[in-house]
Amino acid sequence: MLKQISRHPLIQATPCGLYCAKGDFYIDPWRRVDRALITHAHSDHARSGMKSYLTSEAGTGILRERIGQDAPISSMAYGAQRRIGEVTVSFHPAGHLLGSSQIRIEHKGEVWVVTGDYKIAPDASCEAFEPVPCHHLITEATFGLPVYHWPEPQVVFNQINRWWRDNQAAGRCSVLFAYSLGKAQRILCGIDPSIGPIGVHGAVDKMLPHYRAAGRPIPDGIFKTSAEGKDRLKGRGLIVAPGSVQNTPWLRKFAPYSLAFASGWMAIRGSRRRRALDRGFVVSDHVDWKGILETVEATGAATVGVTHGYAAPLVRWLQQERGLQAYEVPTRFGGEPEEGDSGG
Repeated sequence: MLKQISRHPLIQATPCGLYCAKGDFYIDPWRRVDRALITHAHSDHARSGMKSYLTSEAGTGILRERIGQDAPISSMAYGAQRRIGEVTVSFHPAGHLLGSSQIRIEHKGEVWVVTGDYKIAPDASCEAFEPVPCHHLITEATFGLPVYHWPEPQVVFNQINRWWRDNQAAGRCSVLFAYSLGKAQRILCGIDPSIGPIGVHGAVDKMLPHYRAAGRPIPDGIFKTSAEGKDRLKGRGLIVAPGSVQNTPWLRKFAPYSLAFASGWMAIRGSRRRRALDRGFVVSDHVDWKGILETVEATGAATVGVTHGYAAPLVRWLQQERGLQAYEVPTRFGGEPEEGDSGG
């Protein structure tokens, strides 16, 4: 475990978000500021209207897609260092979605790391998570309870493939709800495209060129769903779409169908029933309970700030069971939503 060097916080929670006074910048601010460092392009981390943005090179295209092509965005390669004010900053892979980052801030030998959203499971659709040694870690806790334990990804992809084949045999279209940025592309990189035609909602489709440009294994032949193309999908195809399309005229064009959702919330009994789904697949782009604890251990952090989701229970556990200095970091957002599709 690295020794804590300073008692003065290098990063503080403010009404605009996390702020580093030594560098005069904010990390994932939710109000307009002059200088924003962005971990990734989901809407609860990347907001429009900042005077300047800094993000990873790998995440620049998606960030422009989300906040505007003319946004004042600059970027850094993973692992490269830049001096900003009195601190040295670098971006490191977070494994959440394409281009997602942890942000490392160093000042006079003291190192802080803000994870943003992250996961440590393997994922062909994005860069692999990289633990970053630090004195002070700020981690998310979207699924920060022991009940959340993710199955092996390939096991879940096999379940999805089997469900798709069973629906084909019954003459039904397979509709899989997944968040339009990150989750949907992960699904597309993991399923068996030889089973049948694959259509995607427009919100998913506009992100695919960025993934293909990065060399991610998005299958060929995927097309944007439309009324004209419904005959290609009815009775045998797979549609990947955000959950917001459930119970809409757009979706009814593809009946008969079976509905499923890919989400970490599907680990809890009753989530599928509340959404009136036929199946629920446990797939999350956030770290589970075990992964959080492994990450805290791997970083060597003596102090841990916890934000998003189940922050309070995780803080208590780290204090009582690990003997760490732990505290809750306030946020406007709670992590991955259960209903609809915020893109996060």
